[in-house]
Amino acid sequence: MNDPAADRRLVAGAFGGPEVIMAETLADRPVAAGLVRVRHRAIGVNFIDTYHRSGLYPQPLPAPLGVEAAGVVEAIGAGVEGTEIGRRVAYVTASPGAYANRIDIDPALLVALPDSIDDETAAAVMLKGMTVQTLVKGCARMEAGQCALVHSAAGGVGRLMVQWLAAIGVRVIAHAGTAEKAATARRLGAEAAFHGPYDGLAAAVRAANGGKGVDVVFDGVGAASWTASLDSLRPRGLMVSFGNASGPVPPMSPLELAGRGSLFLTRPRAFDYVATRAELDAVAADLFAMIASGRLSVEVGLRLPLAEAAEAHRALEGRRTTGSIILIP
Repeated sequence: MNDPAADRRLVAGAFGGPEVIMAETLADRPVAAGLVRVRHRAIGVNFIDTYHRSGLYPQPLPAPLGVEAAGVVEAIGAGVEGTEIGRRVAYVTASPGAYANRIDIDPALLVALPDSIDDETAAAVMLKGMTVQTLVKGCARMEAGQCALVHSAAGGVGRLMVQWLAAIGVRVIAHAGTAEKAATARRLGAEAAFHGPYDGLAAAVRAANGGKGVDVVFDGVGAASWTASLDSLRPRGLMVSFGNASGPVPPMSPLELAGRGSLFLTRPRAFDYVATRAELDAVAADLFAMIASGRLSVEVGLRLPLAEAAEAHRALEGRRTTGSIILIP
């Protein structure tokens, strides 16, 4: 039996390192009209959580944390239709608050989970997998025969990106932080994989691609990899900058794009590619189908109790894990 009086959520009491994460008691009140209460079974940990904690993406303090989770519908507010108590669901939200035992949420954000997707897999893959789907198909519109460079290729997003691209016939060149992680990227389908410093990466990428730059770079690292990514592209290639794991990209002039061969640059957000219910359902269905078919393997590299979210952030920022990190309430 769940004890509502014991329900907690984790927040950043101030902007800073993992040590600022603290617990708050959730009020025991009925679910409001128009909302659904979801009892969490597994919660995803993502780099965006560290941005909310550090203040890179500022929000009012105390700042809620967590943008994805999987669980079961526990209560339904007045006026809500189309769902039922006991239904297994998952969600991704632009409004943090998933680091909690439960959440009251807009049902428009909920995706029903098929029996083939367990709670931990859903929590590990919703944001990362939907990000990959929207970047590969909605943003870059990758096609078989093209070549792409993927950074952090053994991380939560990277390992999904490598698999998805390889599955649709894209040649993947990967970069990772260690030789072990580079080897993981090769096992996942990368044609070539490099590790270590970014100096010299562009030359290695071109050597692996017949002396040419790649069609697309998928870069979630940010500042540290920025120059190497631009230098790895062919003329009129596409730079997809989708994260800031090493810090935000420094200011740049558009002339840098012209000087490297009329490059294209985009800074996409997954939420802009699932802006309607139809888009959300289509992206989620595509993601679940890839998993069910076996073409996309989801690895949970670290499981921790919800109370140990600070340690999860340390592991993520220290790049001590491969795959996804989840918290168990």
